[in-house]
Amino acid sequence: MSKAENKTKPTSIAPREYLLTVEPERRQREGLVLLELFNRVTQLEPQMWGGSIIGYGRYRYSYKSGRKGEWFLTGFSPRKTALTAYIMPGYRDLADPLARLGKHKTGKSCLYINKLSDIDLDVLAEIVLDGLDYMRREYPTFDR
Repeated sequence: MSKAENKTKPTSIAPREYLLTVEPERRQREGLVLLELFNRVTQLEPQMWGGSIIGYGRYRYSYKSGRKGEWFLTGFSPRKTALTAYIMPGYRDLADPLARLGKHKTGKSCLYINKLSDIDLDVLAEIVLDGLDYMRREYPTFDR
């Protein structure tokens, strides 16, 4: 049985340079704010993953199916429809910070934000740090 590889992989594109190309302009500004927030909270160098995700750190995973790979510990993407923050491994025990965050939606490991003015950035930083701490405790990581 063939083991599929992740299609989204680290690239050599500079995250700040990528953000300067994002449209609309509001999403570009919000992406730059998130870049500073994630840089400060993670204390890691950002790296582009694929064409639109800015990731921080890396971890290795292995599923019972035999699929193995690497992925970033946390990150974000300034998508047109919503800003997306990747909170690995999801939202266990985060009811309180999510209630304080402001207007948002969640997916399995994605936090969707229409605009930064809808949320409390300090609470977002708290959520990102919580996810990062969890990932470092639970998974083999290597930070860049």
